[in-house]
Amino acid sequence: MLSALLAIGPEFLKPEWWFDIAGGAALPVITAIIFAESGLLIGFFLPGDSLLFFTGFLTSSAAKEEAPFNEFADNIPGLPIVLVCLAVGAIVGDQVGYLFGRKVGPALFNRPSSRLFKQDNVVKAHNFFERYGAKSIVLARFVPIVRTFTPIVAGIGEMRYRTFVTFNVLGGMLWAVGVTSLGHFLGEIEFIRDNIEYAIIVVVLVSLLPIAIEFYRARKHRHPGTPLAEAIQEIDDA
Repeated sequence: MLSALLAIGPEFLKPEWWFDIAGGAALPVITAIIFAESGLLIGFFLPGDSLLFFTGFLTSSAAKEEAPFNEFADNIPGLPIVLVCLAVGAIVGDQVGYLFGRKVGPALFNRPSSRLFKQDNVVKAHNFFERYGAKSIVLARFVPIVRTFTPIVAGIGEMRYRTFVTFNVLGGMLWAVGVTSLGHFLGEIEFIRDNIEYAIIVVVLVSLLPIAIEFYRARKHRHPGTPLAEAIQEIDDA
């Protein structure tokens, strides 16, 4: 059943699709995707978690030696270079998002929804930011969609720049280096290598656990009047 879901899902959500397109420029393309998903409004739909994990997997010796992965692995340098590039892409992406937020200000909340922009995504990121403050910059890294909009909201809220940079670097390192390294080391395990598609799905699902847990806790212990409580109430009333 899981394999069937992978087969019918959008091609751009599959890491292999991006490596097929990128060819010899795989690392620059993947770095650009991580950059875009970290702070550009149009990057929220990109598969950051699965790309990080799969890229790390391709740096493992097992991937470089076995088909069909060796074709992709030949276009990826060693793990240290990969980690540096992806971490820089993640950190710079958030910086751009923050600066964009400082420039556009509250006007972003009045922007109408479109195919590539959903007002709900901004509201979710705003509520996430309101609840966690500065540490949201780190936590949001592990929450798809929210991680794209949180640095923008931080810029809108005029978070102290030094504070943002500190948490941005920390979050970017934990996310980009952590998930990529996980792919590298798990790639040496035969079971993971033989079931890489399932492993990618597990990584994506695990990345959703923090927000799922917080959502459950927020519903169980609501605090009336807070942004998160109001957002949950809107969902219940819908």
